[in-house]
Amino acid sequence: MGSDIWVGPWRPHRPRGPIAALYKGPGPKYQLPPNTGYTLHDPSRPRAPAFTFGARLPRPQTSCGPGPSHLVPSGTTVRGPDGAPAYSIYGRLRHSMPFRTPGPGKYYPERAGNTAYPSAPRHTMASRNWGVHSKQQSPGPGTYSLPSQLGPRVVGKVSAPTYSIYGRSAVGSCFQDLSKTPGPCAYHVVSPGVYKTRAPQFSMLARTSLPQDSSLNPGPAAYHVGQDRKPRGWSFGIRHSEYQAPFVTDAN
Repeated sequence: MGSDIWVGPWRPHRPRGPIAALYKGPGPKYQLPPNTGYTLHDPSRPRAPAFTFGARLPRPQTSCGPGPSHLVPSGTTVRGPDGAPAYSIYGRLRHSMPFRTPGPGKYYPERAGNTAYPSAPRHTMASRNWGVHSKQQSPGPGTYSLPSQLGPRVVGKVSAPTYSIYGRSAVGSCFQDLSKTPGPCAYHVVSPGVYKTRAPQFSMLARTSLPQDSSLNPGPAAYHVGQDRKPRGWSFGIRHSEYQAPFVTDAN
């Protein structure tokens, strides 16, 4: 290619560093969220309130009156039937039980006493402990017991540390009988498989018994070890018609 095609000192060459044209991106697949509308609005921009126009509701199919088919009786006004008041005569009611209300002669107002008439105050002197039970039911001073102020369990106080003195133990002291300690023979040898990688273990079973049945089992001469095994083969079948009915015999 001649040099007269290129203008200036620039010639095609490999870029010195990575440029965006060498990499394939998703293209204009990604886009910024819109700033208009209410749905999928850009969260970094203020969004104005959105209002919708509701649909026109259908007019109710109700009538204001019953129509001409409704027959209004004659003599009826807007306040009810027109005419003079009419009364009816009913029979006297019979009471199920006679009245037991006391009459005026059953009351004695003069016996009301201080309830109905004013009177001077009157005082009485009752006996001692009037209205109090004979047996005292209130707990006395000896019933209450204060918590102890000694020991580690003091309520509301900081207790000092407490120590206890136990008896001398015979183990490890001069009074211990060393002749009763276990000797070397009392300890069993630990198997190495406990703390090391255990080797595989095998067991020898007993000889199996011969079959006692009278079945005809093949012997060693029934097997032909020297013959080669015939490889598996495939065959082409016959194409059958989809409209051919199956052959059904009387035995089926």
